[in-house]
Amino acid sequence: MYRKAREGAAFLDRDRGRLVVSGPDRASFLQGLLTNDIAALAAGRGCYAAYLTPQGRMIADLFVYELADLMLLTVPIGIKDSLLAKLDRLIFTEDVKLGDVTATFAQTAVVGPEAASISSLVLDGVSAETLSSLPEHGNLRARFEGQTAIVTRVTDTGEPGFDVFVERPSAEAFRSRLAGRGVAELDVATAESLRIEAGVPRFGPDMDEETIPLEAGIESRAISFTKGCYVGQEVIVRVLHRGHGRVARKLVGLILDDGPAPAAGAIVRSGEREVGRITSGAISPALKKPIALAYIHRDFVAAGTVLAIDGADALVVEPPFVERQA
Repeated sequence: MYRKAREGAAFLDRDRGRLVVSGPDRASFLQGLLTNDIAALAAGRGCYAAYLTPQGRMIADLFVYELADLMLLTVPIGIKDSLLAKLDRLIFTEDVKLGDVTATFAQTAVVGPEAASISSLVLDGVSAETLSSLPEHGNLRARFEGQTAIVTRVTDTGEPGFDVFVERPSAEAFRSRLAGRGVAELDVATAESLRIEAGVPRFGPDMDEETIPLEAGIESRAISFTKGCYVGQEVIVRVLHRGHGRVARKLVGLILDDGPAPAAGAIVRSGEREVGRITSGAISPALKKPIALAYIHRDFVAAGTVLAIDGADALVVEPPFVERQA
């Protein structure tokens, strides 16, 4: 399965929450709440963003797609309901409507170098060339079994590809069509290996309500430094300008020589001093070594630093561990 994802195509179920935001004020409404430049999104474009508390800590990370007639948000499934409730409470005079389409649509990632060509054969009304030319977070509408399908360009799976949204009753048929084309279904462990090899943090294990985006290293992808105000902006700006970007801890990569995958919560030490904890770990099929993501005290985050996990040496590296395919 891993080799299929790296050299051909593979698919996985995306267990995420799916919300829609409609109405003429949808962009301006989200612009003041999220960290990225939502107002700049043209139809067919999207972005990765975070929603922060006034203290700059993460409520959620999410993908935002402007579909021309509405915006589609995909969010961590565990916080979908609470996020929807928070957004709903913030609508006052804005002409905005919120909806939960998690149960309406199934979301399947098709990843790997052949993802565009395979997806174009399974879907109607879209060519491999059109899919290949989509920028990251770009989106378009296609057809499957006579119904509208939405395709978005994704990279957070570790191996780049596409999220395909089809109506829930068609999900099994869509995945069967992929399997019929020789596309392997990824199990959870293999999907996690791909993600961790790419150094992509996931909300839940690697980011939570105590995380500042700068600690997780997602600021270059999730934060616009040219847009207007958003919730939590003052804290981000203060850390960047007064603190020169220094935070107490940073998410880094660790490579071990051998042994099992480091468990989430495992303590990382420098000598006798506890300097961090593991958030995600896996055996890298590419490196054939255990790898992990971990929050480490800022004095020990330089690449090449040797730390220890349960007595085994762990080398600090800057993710990705394995370069993504073009």
